[in-house]
Amino acid sequence: MSGVPAVTVVLDTNIVLDIFLFDDAAAKPLKPALETGALRWLATQHMRNELERVLDYEHLLPRMAFYQVTAGDILAAFDRHATLVEVAPRIAAVCKDPDDQCFIDLAVAHQALLLSKDKAVLSMKKRLLALGVSTLKALPVSPPAA
Repeated sequence: MSGVPAVTVVLDTNIVLDIFLFDDAAAKPLKPALETGALRWLATQHMRNELERVLDYEHLLPRMAFYQVTAGDILAAFDRHATLVEVAPRIAAVCKDPDDQCFIDLAVAHQALLLSKDKAVLSMKKRLLALGVSTLKALPVSPPAA
């Protein structure tokens, strides 16, 4: 990389699926940014376990067949690009969806950019900004400055 510090991010499970399964247009800039090191993706073992569980959902199997990708391929991409860290302490700002709390806690603990399309997470945007965390649905054309 060109000496520019990597932007630290936390990606929720839906964003991970958008990158490595659905080839979502809004997620397209994320894959090369992860591959070049422009983004430093933080995750926990719990987040990987959740992804593994989600990849077993019946409705995703036809999508995986369509895109010619397996659950193993997606988990291998997670393992290749994510930096596993310890579970973050719970913050005072509580998300309506308890499944999303771990992403919020981790982003706050590491002052990371939180990428999520989840309405419960996005509804906390102002509270998280007050804690030093930006929340976006997709990455701008170029990653924000660290």
